[in-house]
Amino acid sequence: MSQSHQQPALPKCPGCEEPLDAGDLFCGACGYDLSAVPARPDDRPTMAIAVPPAEPPAEPVRWPAAAEADSSDVPAPVHRPADLPGTDSGGRPLSGPARGPLPEQGPVLEQGPVPERGPLPEPRPGTEPGAASPPEPGPVGVPEPAAVPVRHDDRASAPGEAADGDFALAAPDPRTAEHTPAPPAVAPAPAPGTKVCVACRSGRVDPDGYCENCGHAQPRERDHMEQELDAVAAVSDRGLRHHRNEDSFAVSSTALPDGSPAVVAIVCDGVSSASRPDEASAAAASAANETLLEALPRGTHPQQAMHEAIVAAAEAVNALAQDPATAVEHDAHRHQNAPACTLVGAITAGSLLVVGWVGDSRVYWVPEDRAQPTTRLTEDDSWAAQMVAAGLMNEAEAYADDRAHAITGWLGADAYELEPHTAAFKPDRPGLVVVCTDGLWNYAESAEEMAAAVPADAHEHPLRGAQVLVGHALDGGGHDNVTVALLPFAVRPPGAGSACDTV
Repeated sequence: MSQSHQQPALPKCPGCEEPLDAGDLFCGACGYDLSAVPARPDDRPTMAIAVPPAEPPAEPVRWPAAAEADSSDVPAPVHRPADLPGTDSGGRPLSGPARGPLPEQGPVLEQGPVPERGPLPEPRPGTEPGAASPPEPGPVGVPEPAAVPVRHDDRASAPGEAADGDFALAAPDPRTAEHTPAPPAVAPAPAPGTKVCVACRSGRVDPDGYCENCGHAQPRERDHMEQELDAVAAVSDRGLRHHRNEDSFAVSSTALPDGSPAVVAIVCDGVSSASRPDEASAAAASAANETLLEALPRGTHPQQAMHEAIVAAAEAVNALAQDPATAVEHDAHRHQNAPACTLVGAITAGSLLVVGWVGDSRVYWVPEDRAQPTTRLTEDDSWAAQMVAAGLMNEAEAYADDRAHAITGWLGADAYELEPHTAAFKPDRPGLVVVCTDGLWNYAESAEEMAAAVPADAHEHPLRGAQVLVGHALDGGGHDNVTVALLPFAVRPPGAGSACDTV
């Protein structure tokens, strides 16, 4: 059996304070539920919270009276809370790090003297001795002395610290510090003659080929090259698929012993499967061009001069294979074999047109009168050409084979045997000589296709014509490097005949 506790009797209703009778469960006046009234808690003695009972209350702090100022107008000494020991709310001494005496202070507020004050006023009635009393208002118009700053690190003022008690800032206050102007967003213009970035148009290009301002990698010089002389122009482009331009060219003009002009165009195509093909093509083009410029003014026949130029080009390419250290540094991941390239060239001297070649680069003759037939003046040193020459395939079948562009002749130390091809022609009408690599003729293989790609005014504007032909190859896909040189042939001999008469 459980035990129930009886509710205590209430003298009055908690709701309306009407008298209650013993045993009432509801108020007869307001109907208040008396059973919901909580039981009165057991009486417990009241304990002091702030003051421990074991210690007697501490005596109140008695502040010493300030001495009156004498006639010398020296302000009375100032007493601070740290001058006397303090106590907590229980009367016990304050605990904490020991405090030393504060350094002697001069007059408060250096801006001006402190006004004289009389003795401290008597405590107001009802206040204990030593208790703080409200400050008395000072004279009208006289500012009160500044309060002593309160420090939270319990230390004296450091040397050089501000006199107003603020902590010294490690950095200039942003509210008062002068703002430094921001550096210019664009780098200063580079010095005259310095190579400028193609991206930002303001940064200088460092020796590694990167812009020092925006970091953009610059196109290499050989990625796109153009050159124009009075009677010849050439354009070379990296194409859209290769990571570098392995073609090279050289165009020049000189005078024969009789004073008539001679114009030269050399185009070389580096063999990609060989090491350092870009160096091979550049060396071959330069050597062949220099040889022709030396031989032609001496009176050497242009066809013989072309033969000697091809031999000199082969020797220049062979010399590259004699420096294996440079080969490894150039491309450490490519299997090492001799650098190699192809070469094709053309010379116009008087009424004579001479061509020479090794490899599969070509020369086309495009007459100014497009009603006349266009002719290809070279034969490829390639697998497809051999199949056609042997009668095993026709030209369409041979060049459709995957082995069609495998070359059988090139310049290089590992060539089977150097067989320079040269031919001389005497055109009987004006026209245009197109000297190009397979990067162009792959998109205009037949003579008729090449004639259709050449602009009608190319013989008057050879540079523009070369640019159009390079664009034709890029529009077709640009799978290879593209190089083309155009030599207008302006001799107009009387009579009519075939496009070219072979000498």
